[in-house]
Amino acid sequence: MEIIPCQASLYSPYALMSSSGKRWNGAMTMNVHCRFSSSRIKLPRRVFWEFIGYNSVLLHMNSVFAAPMPDMKDPEVIRTLKLASGVRIQEVIEGEGPEAHEGDLVEVNYVCRRSNGYFVHSTVDQFNGESTPVVLPLDENQIIKGLKEVLIGMKVGGKRRALIPPSVGYTNENLKPVPEEFGPRRSLLSHANEPLVFEVQLLKVL
Repeated sequence: MEIIPCQASLYSPYALMSSSGKRWNGAMTMNVHCRFSSSRIKLPRRVFWEFIGYNSVLLHMNSVFAAPMPDMKDPEVIRTLKLASGVRIQEVIEGEGPEAHEGDLVEVNYVCRRSNGYFVHSTVDQFNGESTPVVLPLDENQIIKGLKEVLIGMKVGGKRRALIPPSVGYTNENLKPVPEEFGPRRSLLSHANEPLVFEVQLLKVL
């Protein structure tokens, strides 16, 4: 085992100083002499280089974790509304097309989440962004009442986010929107007794 004599004050692996005061860069000779204290210490070659390597990794990690994280901001909300049914609506995009009325057929994209933010179902694929819009009748006998209240008054191109309480949600498992696939359908209906958050975008009034 080769011994490396050292009187070094190892302030950092990149700041070893010679007796003349010159800074040594990464390629250092093996016989390192610098001031550590009044005593001399001897380090095995392996221990010395492990110290240099490990500390450089730690310095790199510190610089990574110290970097500021980008802010992830939701779109600005235009207005907020609370309905008598308990539905809370945030208008995110107002839209400029035809307005939806009770009894209309509408084509929409939506994302459904639990009130704690956990994903339940969506018409937009999370990975490739492809969408499969659904057509819904604005009739509370066919769709959940809370979502009907959200869609009425929306204009094409508009987007709303709403908290829908269970009393005006999936009171009947045949109410739309419900995914056709067994797994997503079961997942959605398993949360029928809790508030759900819908983000819905109106694409067409048919």
